[in-house]
Amino acid sequence: MSLWSEKVLQLLRRMNSFHSPGSSLEKCLRFEVGGQQVGWVPPNVVSVLCRFPEVFSPPHGGAVALCPGLDSLERRSAAVEAVLQELRDGGAFACLKGWRNERYAVMPRYCDAPLMHMERAATSLFGVKRYGVHVSGFSRDGNGNLSMWLARRSNTKQTYPGKLDNLAAGGLAAGCTVKHTLVKECEEEACIPASVAEKATPVGTISYTYEDEDGVFPECQFVFDLELPSNFRPEIGDGEVQDFYYYPIKKSHIIRSLLPACTDHCKHSSYICTV
Repeated sequence: MSLWSEKVLQLLRRMNSFHSPGSSLEKCLRFEVGGQQVGWVPPNVVSVLCRFPEVFSPPHGGAVALCPGLDSLERRSAAVEAVLQELRDGGAFACLKGWRNERYAVMPRYCDAPLMHMERAATSLFGVKRYGVHVSGFSRDGNGNLSMWLARRSNTKQTYPGKLDNLAAGGLAAGCTVKHTLVKECEEEACIPASVAEKATPVGTISYTYEDEDGVFPECQFVFDLELPSNFRPEIGDGEVQDFYYYPIKKSHIIRSLLPACTDHCKHSSYICTV
């Protein structure tokens, strides 16, 4: 196996580590809302949640659940929010220091109605699945050769600061559609007009689950390709990106300098690319 192939495999294994031997999967409890599993709760989080019996039922049958009396999206969201705010104020979990005031929908599957909303920074404590949009921007020269636009994330980003990223990307906040998020992120991060962003082509999804000291991260990315005019140049918008680069597809890149979620582009055009 080549060194390049080995590095790619290492990256893929790291990004799906929750399902690898030696992970915490067997120790985690299911997180259930309304009788449906919506996540995985690590053991260290379970012990903290037990301090709030008015919100979380005692662990039973390999699961921790919200109390039955919390029987609506509004009640569930408000009750869990109050617990999280208390834990944040008390410094219980490091991930809550990155509080964003951005809510994610909690549901068993993407096609299901949300059962509650949860602060984005807290989703890893419950192993709640997060959804996002990744846009791979590219152009063709006069000879038809492909080049990709890459973004370098700001050094002040809470996650993966300074890493290379797709042209535009972002998580799906509660109530936002995939298309809305795609257009919004293209406009905000790369100053791509909506009339151009709307031409992006859906090319697939990529799902994975990893874990780290902040918890469990099940994620699903909706991947789009966006062909840009050869004379188009993205511009820094909201400050989440510090620079843009224009790379020929054939150019090699250093695996560890890349954002892990960005390894799916160009397979749709018979390329394998570490972007």
